[in-house]
Amino acid sequence: MPGKIIIFSAPSGSGKSTIIGRLMSHKELNMAFSISCTSRPPRGTERDGVEYFFVSPDEFRRRIEADEFLEYEEVYKDRYYGTLKSQVENQLAKGENVVLDVDVKGGCNIKRFYGDRALSLFIQPP
Repeated sequence: MPGKIIIFSAPSGSGKSTIIGRLMSHKELNMAFSISCTSRPPRGTERDGVEYFFVSPDEFRRRIEADEFLEYEEVYKDRYYGTLKSQVENQLAKGENVVLDVDVKGGCNIKRFYGDRALSLFIQPP
């Protein structure tokens, strides 16, 4: 049975990461976190395919042109972040329920793409 999509959007400091962490800790829910793609270099001990998929700005733009993203944003010049369609589709095909942590605009794009299959949640800060 294909999985579902849960989209979380919230301002910084709202507790979103805590909520996602608790949700992910319940193994019986079969949750998988969608790893984003970025054109920024890794920081500290970050590893490709773990925290992010790291690509060059040129590679990111090539993937935009190839329509490989559900959503993306250029946050600073040549600093892109986005959600790869292939990442989410692979997780869904395995029957996993995919959790995404994206901004509101990205969440709206993902919701529009998946329709009723996606649940979009906005966390308001306390």
